[in-house]
Amino acid sequence: MGRIYNFSAGPAVLPEEVLAEAAAEMLDYQGCGMSVMEMSHRSAAFKGIIETAEQDLRDLMGIPDNYRVLFLQGGASTQFAMIPMNLMTKHKAADYIVSGSWSKKAFKEAQLFGDARCVASSEDGNFSYVPDVDAIEFSADADYVYICQNETIYGTLYHKLPETGDVPLVADVSSCFLSAPVNVADYGLIYGGAQKNIGPAGVTIVIVRDDLIGEPLPGTPTMLRYDTHAKNGSLYNTPPAYGIYVCGKVFQWLKANGGLEAQLERNEKKAKLLYDYLDSSKLFKATARKEDRSIMNVPFVTGSDELDAKFVAEAKLVGLESIKGHRSVGGMRASIYNAMPYEGVKKLVEFMEQFEKENA
Repeated sequence: MGRIYNFSAGPAVLPEEVLAEAAAEMLDYQGCGMSVMEMSHRSAAFKGIIETAEQDLRDLMGIPDNYRVLFLQGGASTQFAMIPMNLMTKHKAADYIVSGSWSKKAFKEAQLFGDARCVASSEDGNFSYVPDVDAIEFSADADYVYICQNETIYGTLYHKLPETGDVPLVADVSSCFLSAPVNVADYGLIYGGAQKNIGPAGVTIVIVRDDLIGEPLPGTPTMLRYDTHAKNGSLYNTPPAYGIYVCGKVFQWLKANGGLEAQLERNEKKAKLLYDYLDSSKLFKATARKEDRSIMNVPFVTGSDELDAKFVAEAKLVGLESIKGHRSVGGMRASIYNAMPYEGVKKLVEFMEQFEKENA
């Protein structure tokens, strides 16, 4: 069997060009006689890899000089604790907007460290929408305001950021990282796991403003302090070296293909194709509110658990993989990240049309 169309939410599809490059360098990275998997993270060769990766990411996102880029481990879930440990230090308080499973988990974790407050939630609608950020009253004494910008499971996206004034905005962007241009200065801290849109599992990227890297809460372990990693250029301990190398390849792939503006155009074109079909279908229905839809994760249902299961099984037979929805919501979900080609979404829509004719 050849390459399938992989709609997995993460670990997810990577650009074929990147995989081919990594394969070509697997045994011998640029004449050094060994794989990146084998080389010392203290070597000159790896120093070049991590420094180039950081610079390419800075170029892509226009990251200001007063922000640090950290390549960490532990997944986005470890950041649920690291953020309050390092940022909830002045007032011991923070505001959380709960718009899905991941922001809900982050909110619960933050309560271990201080006065984490849920200032808005969309749980009443099974997280099918994003709370109206203009209607939220934020706390004057909050150390930060927290959002998950794109909720992978429910397929919702903040198309407008909350205005938090002098209070830093913290955003989990795991499933929309590098999908569109971003003004990093709108955030105090922006972070995400790489395995959805950037690279293999095992790398977490944190972009944090210098003034927020201060003295963390008493008792914060050395490895969970942002200053530990900032002072050591993400090399305090052995980093996820091979993962960083692949992320660097993806950054170069994005730069070579027009940057984030061009990537957004490609992403919107793919999403429009799928949503237009869903909105016209008599069988399938998109579950996220129209104005809050993600262009990365598209959940949908038929209304019948039996038909949903049949669709997932038959889709797999024609090379449409990992289309089953998250266990907490059921149905189907197509994750159409940067590396998913337009042809993959086109094939999915064609299969959905055929399935609808046969099962209407």
